[in-house]
Amino acid sequence: MFFLKQYLSYAFGTFGHDAFYNTLSIYFMMFITSQLFTNSSDAGMVGIVTTIIVVIRVSEIMFDPMIGAAVDNTKTRWGKFRPWIMIGSVVASIGLVVLFSDYGGLSTSNPLFYLILLGVTFLVIDVFYSFSDIAIWSMLPALSIDNRVRTHYGTAARIGSTLGAQIVIVIITPAILLFSHWISKVPFGQQTQAGWLGYVVIVALLCSGGALVTCLTIKEQHNLIRSNTKHTKFMDVFKVIGHNKELLWIACSYFLFAFSYVVTNSLLMYYFRYRLGDAAAYTWVGIITCVLGVVSVALFPALETWIHRKAIYVGGIAFMLIGYVIFLFAGQSLPLVLVAVAFYFFPYPLIFLATLMAITDSVEYGQYVSGVRNESVTLSVRPLIDKLAGAASNGIVGLVAVAAGMTGNAKPADITAHGVFQFNMFMFYIPIVLLVIAAVIFFAKVKLSEVEHKKIVEELEDRLEKQQAQRQAHEVSSEHATLNDDSQGLNLTDK
Repeated sequence: MFFLKQYLSYAFGTFGHDAFYNTLSIYFMMFITSQLFTNSSDAGMVGIVTTIIVVIRVSEIMFDPMIGAAVDNTKTRWGKFRPWIMIGSVVASIGLVVLFSDYGGLSTSNPLFYLILLGVTFLVIDVFYSFSDIAIWSMLPALSIDNRVRTHYGTAARIGSTLGAQIVIVIITPAILLFSHWISKVPFGQQTQAGWLGYVVIVALLCSGGALVTCLTIKEQHNLIRSNTKHTKFMDVFKVIGHNKELLWIACSYFLFAFSYVVTNSLLMYYFRYRLGDAAAYTWVGIITCVLGVVSVALFPALETWIHRKAIYVGGIAFMLIGYVIFLFAGQSLPLVLVAVAFYFFPYPLIFLATLMAITDSVEYGQYVSGVRNESVTLSVRPLIDKLAGAASNGIVGLVAVAAGMTGNAKPADITAHGVFQFNMFMFYIPIVLLVIAAVIFFAKVKLSEVEHKKIVEELEDRLEKQQAQRQAHEVSSEHATLNDDSQGLNLTDK
């Protein structure tokens, strides 16, 4: 019962966390183009807003390991993770509510001042969300050094994050329409700024409330291995990552995987609108991925015990490749496309968890190699890669859409054969090649299996126990020497 409560609390935290992330990442630009700048003459403002967001996100990416170092070096009576989870979530949530507004009419009355305030708000959100993101996921190795328990925590967290991320796709439109009807008194079916604001407030409350539940319930485990933590200088952060060979190979493979996934996922809505000619059917993607995501994550502990992490990672990529093949043969058949979506998405949470657990175990590997434990610095690599992949895909998707002629009110019949080929090149062909390379790297270069991690933990415990015994022996010896000196001094005085 104790562990069930812990797992559920962790899941609730990641639920609100990823509902926040998807709302900001996927739907903010939709709010901008559908509520604030809706005319063709506003294209310049939309372009400036897009540029501001991309510049901030790309610039902030390289600070993630330093944010990890700041978390690692935090010492409070609440531990080092919980303060950042709570502070980061609350500040980012307040910022989200402000961001989804017209800043009191400044978007039209004073566009320059609006852009400045928007840039500052987005920067604050991005930084504080990164603190919360790194803290909530890097807490995983601090909850247990037992692989089995870690897997249960990781699985619970991923179920929460999957539900949070995918439920947004399903409910956002009905929620906005409902709040628009309630608050603005417009006929049901119309969207207003107030409707968007009502939805965003709910997401902000879920994010902050989830963080509060996690912080009140989850506590770090204190043991000999975790006590072997030293202050990491900001200038040494990238050395810590660079000296962890296993972490670098995992990161290399995961970047290729994440980039492929994000590009295909980002182009999927274009596929439904400009290849199938049925944009409304995209809702089915949210429903399918939500259901399959929970099933997939729930299977992870059993699969890790049965076939182990490396097989999950490589086998999951093989499953995704089947989805790509179905996509290529689906053409304009909606049922086949939805089957392809199912094959493509089902293994994604499994691969994410396999990566997360491998990076988590690389904390002990890095400690074994360097003698210093770095939890948040090590775990910051995963969100850094996700952001880097997302930023790269943001730059590509727009170019692909324009090159393929998939813009404005174009119909599927308007897309030329050359445009279809260019679109398929980036949505299917290039990701397929990158996924194969990712699988080969993980299979051939990542040696940190569950068995190897167990050996490393045992050797670390043995090494640290010996060091502790030596220190205690030295302290006893020093005390005896001091007592002897004092005794001789007394004897001399007596004489």
